[in-house]
Amino acid sequence: MNEYTIHQAKMLPLDRANVDTDQIIPKQFLKSIKKSGFGPNLFDSWRYLDTGYPGQDNSIRPLNNEFVMNKKKFLGSEVLIAKDNFGCGSSREHAVWALQDSGIKSVIAPSFADIFFNNCFKNGLLAIEVSDEVINKLFELSESENIVNIDLENQALLDINEKLICNFEIEPFRKKCVLEGLDDIGISLQYSQEIKEFEEGLKQKSPWIFR
Repeated sequence: MNEYTIHQAKMLPLDRANVDTDQIIPKQFLKSIKKSGFGPNLFDSWRYLDTGYPGQDNSIRPLNNEFVMNKKKFLGSEVLIAKDNFGCGSSREHAVWALQDSGIKSVIAPSFADIFFNNCFKNGLLAIEVSDEVINKLFELSESENIVNIDLENQALLDINEKLICNFEIEPFRKKCVLEGLDDIGISLQYSQEIKEFEEGLKQKSPWIFR
């Protein structure tokens, strides 16, 4: 995973509450367990006018030009802003993978479904909870300069002029993992020497285990 410090990016304003994981990445695209290749089908049923299926050439599919993701102003956005209960529904990790594969590095909303929220941090996607007042402010900004600065170290959101919008909360361990680009395997590898020493000691104490 990549390290995350200060991130300045365009926002993609998804003005919807209760966006579920089947809307983020429909069930027909869940056959792969690779973490890449899901981006073109992010929000598939909203993004395109036809019905999507695996293996399609998405470049020739008819776009829904009314959907925010297809509007020129928001192309290349790396911060998704949404309303309450984002990521509800089934627990598919593919929802996070699809967002990341589309270039989204952070999601900001007033609340998240618990499993989706945990999956975000397991995969290095920064999920930030803010008040309704702040999310409304971000939606207003998305219609004007449409730039937000995310300062994870100082837990702050700032506008294009680096004026404070708000501070946000994040659990210290999750903050450390995102800042350092660590997933569960990366955390374990930090203790590789201790693990090796434990195994060597166990071989001496209980050699029969290794036969």
